[in-house]
Amino acid sequence: MNLQSGTYYWPTTFPDPPSYSSLDEDLSCDVLIIGGGSSGAQCAYYLANSNLDVVLIEKSRIGSGSTSTNTALIQYSGEKMFTDLINTFGADYIKRHLQLLKEAINEIETASKNVNIDCEFNRRDTLYSASCPEDVESLKKEYEFLKQQNGELTFLTKEEIEGKYPFSRDAAIYSYNDAEINPFRFTHALLDYAAQRGITIFENTEMNGHHYDEELGRMIVSTKTGCSIQARYIIFAAGYEGMDIKKEKKASFVSTYTVTTNPVEDFSEWYNRTLIWETARPYLFMRTTRDNRIIIGGLDENTTYPEDRDSKLIHKKNKLIEEFNKMFPTIKVQPDYYVSAFYGGTSDGIPIIGQYKEYPNCYFLFAFGDNGTVYSQMLAKIIVTEILEGNCPDLALYLQERPLLNKG
Repeated sequence: MNLQSGTYYWPTTFPDPPSYSSLDEDLSCDVLIIGGGSSGAQCAYYLANSNLDVVLIEKSRIGSGSTSTNTALIQYSGEKMFTDLINTFGADYIKRHLQLLKEAINEIETASKNVNIDCEFNRRDTLYSASCPEDVESLKKEYEFLKQQNGELTFLTKEEIEGKYPFSRDAAIYSYNDAEINPFRFTHALLDYAAQRGITIFENTEMNGHHYDEELGRMIVSTKTGCSIQARYIIFAAGYEGMDIKKEKKASFVSTYTVTTNPVEDFSEWYNRTLIWETARPYLFMRTTRDNRIIIGGLDENTTYPEDRDSKLIHKKNKLIEEFNKMFPTIKVQPDYYVSAFYGGTSDGIPIIGQYKEYPNCYFLFAFGDNGTVYSQMLAKIIVTEILEGNCPDLALYLQERPLLNKG
């Protein structure tokens, strides 16, 4: 899958990361993780202190896929409001989902402290604003639900927003203690942590076939390096490329665009350097980085053709800078890096753990949606708990055929 095109910022922040050899012999293991991006790394992190024999393979270099373009706004709120999700899944279901998302953010912070490589994790507040007057009522309803669930947040009026920022919106939810992270460094940090605890990692080792051996009771994966790996369990954590292995009908793609600017000297106009996004669809979002750059993204296009996606990159780059300048006219920026990429979501707004009859003892981690890093952390923990303990009650919430619970 042609995932992305452009110039990538995150790899420049860690120019000499750990490297790993390619597989050159047949192996047998308890758990095989396929994919060396953030999802695979998060799975490896949770398996690192188990007694299982774990192997991870990556077809290219660690973190070279969508991880390199992940904007890594660490939030629990997503593209579909929780109040809308309740209409589909019921209140109890979504309350548990929200709780797991909050726990996943704390788990990301804990992981960033456990590793030896600085992941540039910072707690940040979020401004989620109404893009038009018609969105204020639904935003207020969302705020009231989150407040009932002990959310740390405030509802800002137009006057309050204008008092904090150089732009105006009719209303906004101001959330405390969301976060940001460097996803490239985070991925390498987790795998470095896992490797030090006995997990075997191979780069430049691409899967080119797989089948289930009934007699052995194991999946057999073959690689382009001419080797085979027998595994009791497989976690397909290949991100969007997991769809090349198993199509999931609930998943779909659009094209999205991001710009990373030159370093900025003065952020005094940007209140608390908050994460910023809005109710419009497609929406615009912004965050800052450790070295004082600004990442601006959004302006999604409903196309899944790479040539069409990439042909719009220069126009979208200019438009993103233009939209930023409207909001922050005194902060002068230039685009240093800019990317067009596929962005995956699900039809019902909930990420997926795929389990399919033709893939016995396998889990597909489809952390699709605008909170991919948080979803991955949550789903990785659920999958690993299921493998280690034989049962994780939360698994059923994220299976591809998830239940629609009573709407109580």
